[in-house]
Amino acid sequence: MRTASGATLDFGRLALLLLLMGASWYFWYSPVLLPVKVLVVMMHETGHALAALLVGGSVDRVHLQLNEGGSCFSRLPPGVFNRIIVSSAGYLGSAVAGAGLMLATFRFRLGRAVMGAASVWLAVMGFFYAGDPFTLAFCLGMALAMGLGARFLPTGLVDALNLFLAAFTALYVVFDLRDDLWNSAVRAQSDAAILASETWVPSIIWAALWTLLSLALLGVSAWWAMHAKPSGGVKMPPMARARRV
Repeated sequence: MRTASGATLDFGRLALLLLLMGASWYFWYSPVLLPVKVLVVMMHETGHALAALLVGGSVDRVHLQLNEGGSCFSRLPPGVFNRIIVSSAGYLGSAVAGAGLMLATFRFRLGRAVMGAASVWLAVMGFFYAGDPFTLAFCLGMALAMGLGARFLPTGLVDALNLFLAAFTALYVVFDLRDDLWNSAVRAQSDAAILASETWVPSIIWAALWTLLSLALLGVSAWWAMHAKPSGGVKMPPMARARRV
């Protein structure tokens, strides 16, 4: 399958993505995956933190919990619009992170740089915004692991780890939004409930809206990432023709 730009579907990448998503689903409740789940929660809370800073506010602290809970405490300028932006940013934070991982690793060949940037991101969040010892230890530990991985792991393994994180993040976003849609008890304590309290729009509508947007973003990003750029090949310099004398 070929896109208008000439990029072709890389079935190897697609098979690996589906395999990783299937494995993540199968081992979803395994304690081995708990650190990855907490990492995705950190992506979610980072979305809130970035949005708070972008609207002119400040971030007091971020908390992570082993039960996959998280919170971001911030101070915002007055205005409903600012609160809507910040409350919505958590939903999109994880989706944007997953989409960015896929695109940067496979579309733009920046896998090692992405892992290094993730190390810096976690270190910054830990040093400046961690609100408790667990959050600080988690951020710095993951930052160290990713920094060492970016420096010493083979390129193929770096790409595979990035794709695993992207696949897991996408799956987590789907499960998280599914709970918001179908579990009223979860939805009552979610960002959708905060959005509903700020507007006349019911929480289930907010959850459905961000579900559709997140799935669309992840789907488009996966489509681009799974298509290899057309190779132009290495062009040899033209050979001069022999001249008759």
